[in-house]
Amino acid sequence: MLDFDQSCHRKLGFSLENKLVFGRKLYKQALTIARVVSPSQLAIVPSPDKEPVDPDQNHVAWTSVKQERWEGELVVQGEIPLWLKGTYLRNGPGLWHIEDYNFRHLFDGYATLVKLHFEDGRLIAGHRQIESEAYKAAKKNKKICFREFSEVPKHENFMAYVGDLSKLLSGSSLTDNANTGVVKLGDGRVVCLTETQKGSLVIDPNSLETLGRFEYSDSLGGLIHSAHPIVTDAEFLTLLPDLLKPGYLVVRMEPGTNERKVIGRVNCSGGPAPGWVHSFPVTQHYVVVPEMPLRYCAQNLLRAEPTPLYKFQWHPQSKAFLHVMCKASGKVVTSVEVPLFVTFHFINAYEEEDEDGRVTSIIADCCEHHADTSILDQLRLKNLRFFKGEDVLPDARVGRFKIPLDGSRNGKLEAALDADEHGRGMDMCSINPAYLGKKYRYAYACGAQRPCHFPNTLTKLDFVEKKAKNWYDEGAVPSEPFFVARPGATEEDDGVVISLISEKNGGGYALLLDGSTFKEIARAKLPYGLPYGLHGCWVPKK
Repeated sequence: MLDFDQSCHRKLGFSLENKLVFGRKLYKQALTIARVVSPSQLAIVPSPDKEPVDPDQNHVAWTSVKQERWEGELVVQGEIPLWLKGTYLRNGPGLWHIEDYNFRHLFDGYATLVKLHFEDGRLIAGHRQIESEAYKAAKKNKKICFREFSEVPKHENFMAYVGDLSKLLSGSSLTDNANTGVVKLGDGRVVCLTETQKGSLVIDPNSLETLGRFEYSDSLGGLIHSAHPIVTDAEFLTLLPDLLKPGYLVVRMEPGTNERKVIGRVNCSGGPAPGWVHSFPVTQHYVVVPEMPLRYCAQNLLRAEPTPLYKFQWHPQSKAFLHVMCKASGKVVTSVEVPLFVTFHFINAYEEEDEDGRVTSIIADCCEHHADTSILDQLRLKNLRFFKGEDVLPDARVGRFKIPLDGSRNGKLEAALDADEHGRGMDMCSINPAYLGKKYRYAYACGAQRPCHFPNTLTKLDFVEKKAKNWYDEGAVPSEPFFVARPGATEEDDGVVISLISEKNGGGYALLLDGSTFKEIARAKLPYGLPYGLHGCWVPKK
């Protein structure tokens, strides 16, 4: 692996200051194993000297998926509500090696899509590798061929490195490994996503087959976008960071189209580049654009070896801001400075009104890591695979921002409830989607029972009582709890919470909790444990 100093790049005409030197033209272009659907193709198992073999240090959550594809009906313990009809899809990295080369970071893995189909009290499960160009090229060439989160293709010589840089500037060397989220668009299409725009892939929610790339038909260009758009039956909202003139485009796409239209633009208030925007919140009338001091970094993006902050740099002197844009007009109605923060995931936001119905402020909640960037490096696979029983998970809380709309230049950041309620660990939240952008009471998340090195509980948060209920299975790693509301429900927490659990003994199971009591109502054993996954969506049965 080669890593050249800046002087080499300057000789070649590349600038490695804090702005990316994309030419504007380039930038704009830019269980029972029953009913197996097909013979399963086994993944290549790494040699023992490359993978840890102690079961206490090689949890199935951090081990590559055992085979490329599987489907079968599961035996259910307990009772699945008869009203639960549809498919839960969960996306995430699932293959962390090619041949005997092991990837470094949780976010590098090639995407594995999992489904749980519920109907008439029965549960059919399945999983399949997403066939991105990055995945197919790696299988064919037996090596990494595209730039992943921390992985870069090996360069045999200096000229090969220069060629890779030119591909990076055009975007062609960036991965399309759509391993982060999955969304159902208003027109019914299901798309898997990551932070590169080319990593938007359409899949069949029944067979899990990769149908092809989701091609945006507009001319907005750019290489990256928020990994978590806001998706409803009526619209698709996302943010496009501008790496040339630091800022963000707020864009909307209507159902049935592939064309994004600009609502408005937000200019950064500080720093050499836009802050990372993995996610963002909305209210009924506004889009909240976060500007973290964890900012995109050209130098780190161009490196052949990762830094502790990967493609980002921490710029506390640039401060942190939240910008509020009117959805209807595209006008930025306020920009406020807030305390420094680090978050992957916003939970929800809503508007506060006075007695006359005038909006006075916006509340925006997120899983906040106390402005501590170490969580990124904590997610290296070697840290996750070698847990020694020490309490090393960085603290996190439900951070609640209050953004005044009275012209004040400063906002507040406080904890929405005592962090000890959820073990001072917090991420991977979901809510009742009917309360998106509205005042809400409940959220479901992954918390912590310490000592731990990764969130290990499922947690129900009550923002009115300031309390939490926690589900815990010793040694297990649960994935994002996903709430599905009961049809016709009038209570916010009337529904079920779905999660996939990776067990310490190598097994795994699908879990259903009652959304109100947070008690287990059903589980179904998988034929083998699945790797930890990230985010999901619900596709109701037509």
